[in-house]
Amino acid sequence: MIKMIIIAVLLLIFFVEAKRELHFFKVTRYSLCVPKFHLLNTEKKVILLADLHNKVYGDQNKELLEAIRREKPDLILIAGDMLVGKESYSFQEALNLITRLPVICPVYYSLGNHEQRLKEHPQKYEQSAYNSYKKALQSSGVRLLENKTEEFMLDRLCVRISGLELPMKTYKKFRKHKVAAEDICSCIQQSDQRKYNILLAHNPVFFPAYKEWGADLTVSGHLHGGIIRIPGLGGIITPQAVLFPKYSGEMTQEGNQAIAVSKGLGTHTINLRFCNYAEIVVISLQPFTKE
Repeated sequence: MIKMIIIAVLLLIFFVEAKRELHFFKVTRYSLCVPKFHLLNTEKKVILLADLHNKVYGDQNKELLEAIRREKPDLILIAGDMLVGKESYSFQEALNLITRLPVICPVYYSLGNHEQRLKEHPQKYEQSAYNSYKKALQSSGVRLLENKTEEFMLDRLCVRISGLELPMKTYKKFRKHKVAAEDICSCIQQSDQRKYNILLAHNPVFFPAYKEWGADLTVSGHLHGGIIRIPGLGGIITPQAVLFPKYSGEMTQEGNQAIAVSKGLGTHTINLRFCNYAEIVVISLQPFTKE
């Protein structure tokens, strides 16, 4: 009887905390310093946003917008799934936030599986939904990268920003998919190692392929931090039902290459978070000096 009471209390604590965390976000900070940054004169701030899923913090996302402004970023990267790609869902909440960002600094946006779903299957949604969304983004000054690469200067450092849009089959649940560097090259052109290559790739699971392709910094989301996080172990599950993914909600540096994975800002089907606050990710690029 005592064991049952203890289990019931623990479950109650779990669900109360899991629901509580849905109402807050935090700012997570990482720092990166690699040899290519010798061309930076001063520290640069890059903000990563992902997986908003139409979530609203304050009136028209005022709290989120103010938190972004306070950081005074030099660059904003959006790694997809800012809306919910399901029938009868509006994308206005996402637009209300994103279209106000370009007045702060340059904004580059790559699709997640939810945006890609709207784009590739218009017959299942309002026919003009994706085109309307895209037009509103571009009219506000957002640079939408659909398997496309653009260049941006940070001091003397030429940053090459690519948005990757892998086939939708790589998002199918309960399957382990394989992606290689040549699969990425079939979508976007090869990286240029004379420059600093940032890859916006929604799904972090394929980071080994992104590294081989030549990404210096990969920014991702998709896994929502693994839904539930265990301190020391990380997230517990991916949308493809893979347990304990290696990259789920952190920044990992491997040599001079790194991946930053956002835990996301919202949820959709599984409306749950535990030890896993929604977040704005701030990556500080530090000038590199030889000792």
